[in-house]
Amino acid sequence: MENRALRAAYGGAGWQPRAGTLIDEIGSTWCACGSSSEYLPLRSVLLHRPGPEIEEVADPDTALMLERPDPGRARAEHDAIASAYRRLGVSVHYVEPPLRPPPNQMFVADLFFMTPEGAIVGRPASAARAGEERWAARRLADLGVPILATVRGGGTFEGADAAWLDPRTVLIARGLRTNDEGARQVASALAGLGVTTAVTELPVGTMHLMGQLRVVDRDLAFVWPRRISHRAIEVLGKGGFRVVPFPDEEEARTSFAHNFVTVAPRAVLMPAGCPNSQRAYEEAGIRCETVEIDAILKAAGGIGCLTGIVGRDAGKD
Repeated sequence: MENRALRAAYGGAGWQPRAGTLIDEIGSTWCACGSSSEYLPLRSVLLHRPGPEIEEVADPDTALMLERPDPGRARAEHDAIASAYRRLGVSVHYVEPPLRPPPNQMFVADLFFMTPEGAIVGRPASAARAGEERWAARRLADLGVPILATVRGGGTFEGADAAWLDPRTVLIARGLRTNDEGARQVASALAGLGVTTAVTELPVGTMHLMGQLRVVDRDLAFVWPRRISHRAIEVLGKGGFRVVPFPDEEEARTSFAHNFVTVAPRAVLMPAGCPNSQRAYEEAGIRCETVEIDAILKAAGGIGCLTGIVGRDAGKD
């Protein structure tokens, strides 16, 4: 009688153990993805081109928007953002839900947070956005991105509430969109990667950490005074950052001049029509690419909110 224990399926001759770790398989078994910084060269992003869902917005407040955006203009602006990324050498992928999603699906940055070993899938805090994460997770999996963790239970977490300060440190903000349980779960997942998490608070009337902090290089970060906590400033200082206020609060409020994406060290993609902010950024040695987003702004988000980071270059600090 055949001794099955000698067969490869049971560990016998021919069995080959899986070598290395998950991170060793990024770029082969898994797609080229991952990030542990906010400023190293951007390589791939996940977007959602606004579809029929924004045509059906009857009450902007119910849809978490400021006004009803013009669908045609919003799509044209979104296409221009995608074109700008491609021009900058960034691969653009789309969520492409098979069913009609909620109207905020375009704000992909909120739906996951990328690590060197894959994505932590979030859980949006508002009932109006329930299920958006499902479509982002589906597309990430289809692309070959490992799903490192998914926020569960009563936890809420949106990816725009977390930021890499260095490859071993992440800042998470607790507030309207991320609760204690969500922050704890994300911190636990990151701890498994050897990453330390610092937790800060956001004041009432703010949405995400992304709107209060943008990192443009290893030693330079912009913040919104009176909206950023002393705790966050302390953590940034200990991390070696020079902390500079956003240059024009009116442009930040009305045009989301602060809601940019860092595409490489001291290079950003930002909204057009923000002359004071752009001038100040350029005087700080930052190269600025601009795109019109007037229609998208009515949906209460900017370029950073629209952009799910799939991959950046790896680097050592």
